[in-house]
Amino acid sequence: MSMNIAILGVGLIGGSLALCFKGKPGITVVGYSPNEASTIKYVARGVVDKATTSLEEAVIDADVIFVCSPVGLLDNVLSELRALPLRRGCVITDVGSTKASVTRKARELAWEGIHFIGGHPMAGSERSGVEAASTLLFENAYYVLTPENDVDEEAYERLVQLLQYTRAHIIRLDPVEHDRVVGAISHLPHIVASALVNQVKKYNDDNDMYVHLAAGGFRDITRIASSDPVIWSDILLNNREVVLELLADWKHSVENWMETLEKEDGERIREAFKESGDFRSRMPERRKGVLHSLYDLHIEVPDTPGIIGKIATLLGNHQLNLSNLQIIESREDVPGVLRLSFRQEKDWEQSNELLTAMGYNVFV
Repeated sequence: MSMNIAILGVGLIGGSLALCFKGKPGITVVGYSPNEASTIKYVARGVVDKATTSLEEAVIDADVIFVCSPVGLLDNVLSELRALPLRRGCVITDVGSTKASVTRKARELAWEGIHFIGGHPMAGSERSGVEAASTLLFENAYYVLTPENDVDEEAYERLVQLLQYTRAHIIRLDPVEHDRVVGAISHLPHIVASALVNQVKKYNDDNDMYVHLAAGGFRDITRIASSDPVIWSDILLNNREVVLELLADWKHSVENWMETLEKEDGERIREAFKESGDFRSRMPERRKGVLHSLYDLHIEVPDTPGIIGKIATLLGNHQLNLSNLQIIESREDVPGVLRLSFRQEKDWEQSNELLTAMGYNVFV
């Protein structure tokens, strides 16, 4: 049985999906971009079977269409697709991180014989573009599908079966429930991180010690404050009602902390940290989530010439892909701390084992 798949937007997510499907029995993958140079690149890199600058040509024979456009453009793309003669029974899905708004738009367009099923692969990378696409991007990640209650179950199962090629864990959620959950674990944290960094930035305007001492842990816990401004403007505005409710709850939490400190209530502080610690310990460590993980190792290294090159060479000789390294502390007569960062969990695990076996003091 043959299947034609159209990928609209072959970047990190779309390109990774294409690589998961390309070459599988009976599957043909077509990539679309309005930019001819991009379509040439897709084919040259072997990401798709063929590519086109014509939206109609890309989707006319498609059994499944993946709309991998930014959240702010999804409504427009769906409207363009509505005007085209799509194959009856075609499944349209997207990869945006908000689901209620795009599902509502698809319902308004009232397709006959066409099935829209929202999707959100909870995987990402510090890199972007088709150059960063990988068949491993979705492995062990959650891939959320958000069909409406009246979805054609046969169409839904077809999509689920196709997504098995990603090796992701498929989860079914209501679109509104999805936006509440993702709003709490991703959208609110992005706002908090941005606000915290901007608050410290204001302090730093009068005293640049803030920026110097903010390295290390502060930089790590606020890394999502560096997320793409345009993308996050679209996401937050699309999920604004949920985010406003979450911010009201957050405001209440901050007020509770202020009251606790004003009353010098040490017991309440201890209870709060115990409660948060207990809940955090229940979160899975080895599964990708909506915020992509960083795979870091910290190593104590002596302050001797060539030690960094020695470690990098050791990892390279074992085909372990190091994405970044940073000297956190290095003082005479005191062991320095070297942070090694990896994009893939398997490289992180093997490096930990190798460096430990070589006698280095490694902290995860």
